Amino acid sequence: MNTLAHGFADGDGPGPWILLFPLMSALVVGGAVFLLRRAGWRGRAPWRQGPVDFGERSPIAVLGRRFAAGEIDEDEYWRRLSVLDEQFGRHVKGGAL
Repeated sequence: MNTLAHGFADGDGPGPWILLFPLMSALVVGGAVFLLRRAGWRGRAPWRQGPVDFGERSPIAVLGRRFAAGEIDEDEYWRRLSVLDEQFGRHVKGGAL
């Protein structure tokens, strides 16, 4: 144990290169955290985030405006709304909106 604390008797100890491994590990972990933060990750998995809020540009709002303007008929509106609701709509248990 004394050899580890004071080095080897003939000077063949690990020397300053022993600090290279923890330093490189810290740089790799720090770099990964930096890149993840810069990419927008804030501790939540991207696939577990809530639905995206498109606001006025949501596909359902655009469909409603097209129906109100008379560009599409009622049958086409309901058909497209059912498809969009599966992808962008709010889902509540029991199927109610």
